[in-house]
Amino acid sequence: MRPMRTVDGKPIWFELNATDPDAVQAFYEGVADWRVTPSSMPEHGGYRIAEVDGRPVAGIRRTMAETPGFPGWAVYLATRDVDAMASRVVDLGGQIRFGPVDIPHVGRFAMVSDPQDVVFALMAAATPADSQAFGPVPLGAEQTLGCGVWIELATPDPEAAFRFYGALFGWEKLGAMPMGGMSEYAFIGRGDLRPGAVMSSAATGAPARWNWYVHVADIDAALATVRDRGGTVLQGPDPIPGGSYSANIADPAGNRFGLAGPRQAV
Repeated sequence: MRPMRTVDGKPIWFELNATDPDAVQAFYEGVADWRVTPSSMPEHGGYRIAEVDGRPVAGIRRTMAETPGFPGWAVYLATRDVDAMASRVVDLGGQIRFGPVDIPHVGRFAMVSDPQDVVFALMAAATPADSQAFGPVPLGAEQTLGCGVWIELATPDPEAAFRFYGALFGWEKLGAMPMGGMSEYAFIGRGDLRPGAVMSSAATGAPARWNWYVHVADIDAALATVRDRGGTVLQGPDPIPGGSYSANIADPAGNRFGLAGPRQAV
């Protein structure tokens, strides 16, 4: 494990809040090629960890009574000081929805929402080990299979989102692609960190939320597994720069999720 230099705003974890973890575990094991096992620490209360080649990449928890309105999948963004960053969220017009609290042996986190009421998590890791849950695009490297490779914010007010996340993490608008009559797909980042993009939920009809995409070896095979295991393909596969394809799906419980990868069949 490499020493970690915390980069504010870097995606470091992805977590599914599920009403029935048993029902979704097998689905994601098949679609994302994960191995999901219970945490070895009793104090984690049955938390499940998804791994790829022994590397933890995501978690599945039973929906907590304290957080009934949270989205299915939550994106965790790194910070060196959760409490200070959560206070900054409030100063910028957002809300603290849960925490900040400590997770034994893991770190400190808070669930927050931006001024458009989109939920995400802030986290400071307890150990000096670099998270391997996120490996940004391009998708040419096998070591990112099963990992998050892109995050995407659908929001009713992209300009307000850029102001908020820019003030919070220093993110800038790093170019954009037109989406026809659906506004633009604007890339975000700062320096070497270029984790994803922002688009208009009002123009596209997408739910206002943070989405994330996992790298799969064969997008068509993954989508076939989605259907076979009771999920729904909502969009795609659509070509993306670099020769790969993306798709959005819903698991059998309706939780939305993104996939990205090549097409193996010609």
